[in-house]
Amino acid sequence: MARKLFWMCAAAGCALALWAIPASAHHSFGAEYDANQPITVTGVVTKIEWTNPHSFIYLDVTDKSGKVANWKFEGYGPGVLYRNGWKKDVSMKPGDHITIFGWRARDGTNWAHSREITLADGKKMMFGPPAGTGDGGNTPAVDVR
Repeated sequence: MARKLFWMCAAAGCALALWAIPASAHHSFGAEYDANQPITVTGVVTKIEWTNPHSFIYLDVTDKSGKVANWKFEGYGPGVLYRNGWKKDVSMKPGDHITIFGWRARDGTNWAHSREITLADGKKMMFGPPAGTGDGGNTPAVDVR
């Protein structure tokens, strides 16, 4: 009987511990980004974070007046990037000059959702899904006019 009580208490303790772990929330495109604010910027890669559930590219962008701003672009996680042809520390590295197309964050900061990266050699690669589809990149980006 004592053994059964021990295992019941252990199971209940495990269940409580798992319940207490915060769930990893995933935000929608529309909550963070504005599909009506497409943006294309060119700059120098300062950092790349190959993390789950999203990877990030940091880019120093120089405006017309010569002022440099660091932008943060969100994209697919490493597994999807790998399946799309990306190779960590090979396809793109800090110091590379690239162009990124995406959609600006709703809060107006230097943060955006990336879609297409044009590398220094002119090769175009997908770094993030289309605006708001959640389909993993199977449909074309929204028609931007």
